[in-house]
Amino acid sequence: MSENTSLYAKLGGQEAIAAVVDNFYDRLLQDDTVNEFFKHTDMEKQRRHQAMFISFALGGPNQYTGKSMAHAHAGMNLQMSHFMAVANHLSAALRDFHVSEEDIQTVINHLLTLKDDILGK
Repeated sequence: MSENTSLYAKLGGQEAIAAVVDNFYDRLLQDDTVNEFFKHTDMEKQRRHQAMFISFALGGPNQYTGKSMAHAHAGMNLQMSHFMAVANHLSAALRDFHVSEEDIQTVINHLLTLKDDILGK
C-alpha cells in the first residue's frame, strides 16, 4: 500500500472498523472500570456512532456530524484511568483483527490528541 493510503482503507474500511468497534465495546462493557458510563446508553446507536467517528478519524469517506469530544464527555468526570482503559481496550480490539503495532500506535496517538477534550481539561 502506498504511504498515502488512509488508515481507514488499510484497516479494511467501514465493515472492518464496525467489527473492531463491536469487539471494543464488548471489552468495555465487561470492564468495571468503565462499564458504568454505558449503563443508560443505547449501545446499538453508540456502536454505529463510534464506527462512524473512527472511520472519519482514520481518513474514511464518512463525515462526522456528532457532538464535539468535549461536549460528548462533559460532566462525566472521566479520569486518566478511564481514558487509559479505553485506549487499552481499543488497542486489544485492533490486535484481535491483526492490525500492526505501528498502525495501533497511530490510532492511539490520534486518540491522545483528544485526551484533554475527553477528560474536560
